[in-house]
Amino acid sequence: MINADKPNRWNEDTQKSVLQYNNWFMDFAPQAYQSARETCFASVEDVFMHSENLKNITVDLLVSNPEVLATLRMLCAPPIARDRLTGLADVPKALVKTMEGGRLPRVNKQLLIGQHIPALLGVIERLLDRQLINWLCSECDPCGMDLFVAKSVVADRLCGCTSDPIIRNAQEKRQLAVISSYLNSRGYRLINDPMVSAFEMPHGTYAYHKNVKMFKNALDDGDGYVNTPVDVVIMPMDANIRRPLLVECKSAGDYANTNKRRKEEDTKVTQLRATYGDITLYLFLCGYFDATYLGYEAANHMDWIWEHRVEDFQEVNV
Repeated sequence: MINADKPNRWNEDTQKSVLQYNNWFMDFAPQAYQSARETCFASVEDVFMHSENLKNITVDLLVSNPEVLATLRMLCAPPIARDRLTGLADVPKALVKTMEGGRLPRVNKQLLIGQHIPALLGVIERLLDRQLINWLCSECDPCGMDLFVAKSVVADRLCGCTSDPIIRNAQEKRQLAVISSYLNSRGYRLINDPMVSAFEMPHGTYAYHKNVKMFKNALDDGDGYVNTPVDVVIMPMDANIRRPLLVECKSAGDYANTNKRRKEEDTKVTQLRATYGDITLYLFLCGYFDATYLGYEAANHMDWIWEHRVEDFQEVNV
């Protein structure tokens, strides 16, 4: 084992990992938020322009620009999440997500235009923040300051929904870059061939987001397989080692979130062990991972490498 069997150093490593995460967040988060806010403000302005300052929110608007639905959700009081809008409008679960991704779903067009989109607009119309968008209650055009305030508020609401994914994506990119730098310095090479399975990769190679074939659950009889992506798959240089190292990148900004996510890794390692027998899932950790989390993972056939001590990979011949 690398760290799972060394509880005497867990607390010290957690403190170092928290400090590393906090320093990164303080450097990165403000820039990420400002960039996201600029993008969001531009998209809000676009919605205002196409809807004549929200006085003409129509089915045609959503058919031509389905992605504006994300902004329309933020115009409500209170702003509503995708799932809440789906439930209130009683539309298919994937509809809102698909539209906000910039395309119309592949469903009966007559049903979409005649029923689904009007249902979405009906909910939004009823929940519109008319105190913020006060000009909708009169025949007058909004003044410049009212427009600016409304756009800024809606952009900030929208930004709050998009900044967290931006930060999460940046965390993953950073962690993959750290692993890649370490492996490259040791003579490994990255491969991107999807036709090469995880357990057939050449020695001295690694891959990102590689699908690994495993049982859907521990009780499967061999017929219920599923391809599950693993963040990093590493086939060691040593030709005597026949199995790759399977690594999941984990970065967290608070203790509560890490303990909520323990079940994700537990499910994956259970599937792996049901399929391949005695195998360890390795976690690459940065942030708020306390002894409660670490003890749980250690008891469930997991081990870990800290981002602040990436050379721990050497203890498993990598």
